[in-house]
Amino acid sequence: MSEEKTVPAMSDAELERMLAQAGAASVQVPEGFRCGYVAVIGRPNVGKSTLFNRLTRSRDAIVADFPGLTRDRQYGQGRVGRMPYIVVDTGGFEPVKSEGIVKAMASQAELAIDEADVVIFVCDARSGLTPHDQRIAVRLRQSGRKVILVVNKAEGLSAVAAAEFYELGFGEPWLISAAHGQGVNAVMDLALEGFEEEPEDEEDDDPDAPKRLKVTLAGRPNAGKSTLINALIGEERLIAFDMPGTTRDAIRVDFEYNGRPYELVDTAGLRKKGKVFEAIEKFSVVKTLQAIEDANVVILVVDAKNGIADHDAHIAGYVLDSGRALVVAVNKWDLMSDYDREMFNLELERKLHFLRWARMIRISALKRNGLNHLMKAVDEAHAAAYRKIPTPKLTRALFEAVERQQPPRARGGRPKPRCAHQGGSNPPVIVIHGNALEDIGESYRRYLEGFFREKFDLAGTPLRIEFRTKENPFVKDDNKR
Repeated sequence: MSEEKTVPAMSDAELERMLAQAGAASVQVPEGFRCGYVAVIGRPNVGKSTLFNRLTRSRDAIVADFPGLTRDRQYGQGRVGRMPYIVVDTGGFEPVKSEGIVKAMASQAELAIDEADVVIFVCDARSGLTPHDQRIAVRLRQSGRKVILVVNKAEGLSAVAAAEFYELGFGEPWLISAAHGQGVNAVMDLALEGFEEEPEDEEDDDPDAPKRLKVTLAGRPNAGKSTLINALIGEERLIAFDMPGTTRDAIRVDFEYNGRPYELVDTAGLRKKGKVFEAIEKFSVVKTLQAIEDANVVILVVDAKNGIADHDAHIAGYVLDSGRALVVAVNKWDLMSDYDREMFNLELERKLHFLRWARMIRISALKRNGLNHLMKAVDEAHAAAYRKIPTPKLTRALFEAVERQQPPRARGGRPKPRCAHQGGSNPPVIVIHGNALEDIGESYRRYLEGFFREKFDLAGTPLRIEFRTKENPFVKDDNKR
């Protein structure tokens, strides 16, 4: 009879620390209640990410018939009945000596095993038992964690398909199909056995608690986005490797900074469309663009050492079109000489001149320099994007702007702005009413934008101005009878 494995005890304080430091998706844990932390482990291409998406009821992990796709730890939350849990997807695990990106992926899987209460060990029914599976089994036995052995891709197969997996020594293998959901609920019931059910009288979330601020990091490959997140949270949470394209998924990391909750999203580096060849990379681009759309604030990470490329401007243009608040983080500033810094500032002004409203923060993610200034700029940009401006103040500011500089004459007359009100936020929209406003040109629109931005401290967010002309009731419309 095999020795029964017990779930190691974890206090509430330790769970809170794990959630904050490891970046797990937020789960509300009532006092005296512990949810399970489940790590999904296995060799490449056995369906770990498909199972992760099934358990979290999401599409957060990119799934494709391509080995080694997942690299970083991807956290999510799920629930079986009334039983919540935290689940982490890992890259293909190689528990022997490895090099390069494979070694970094193995380190991520090792950390997931060390943090886990329960490990779901995923094997492939179609490929059968492999030496790689046996090496992973040795490492899992050494961990002392509770291990649930599942054999994926078993749709249409009989129980005979699981016979050879008894050799791994983890008891009965569970035949499942992560793609179709077969057997998954039964596996999670077994994995979470021994954890308490969530109390019926769970209190609602505190409405006065600050909401988690979504911050997406975007930029070219190898600009230092993953390194920056690791520096902010104080641990090697993401693989930071000197190779473009290391990050593929949009990885979400929850943490607190100076008492405020944030959700950082590390994205794949965006390359020019003509250089995106692999289908996997196209999925990564889609994930990145979605993360930008969903963000409250975007940090555009620029590599100071390699200068401002045209593609940096293209990414900034997309952020601008999406209307998201923006902070530009100029990374690797510590590697620049005084002359190089001067030349870079000129290049920054020339190529990103349309982002004069965004704060430019010089940082070194590797040495953790400038991070306080960066997060302060993020908070200010978010506040500006959601700022509410009363209509009387906007109208008085409009009169002041017109008094300082009137709109240019057009078609024998001069446009006459009459009043202004706020038409939306994130980004702020200012709607101006008046006569003949269709004749106002782009230069005067930019003048008003700069005036309002300075007047109401709207640095860090795009600002949109709409002109609405009052109809002249004495102008005859041939379409009306």
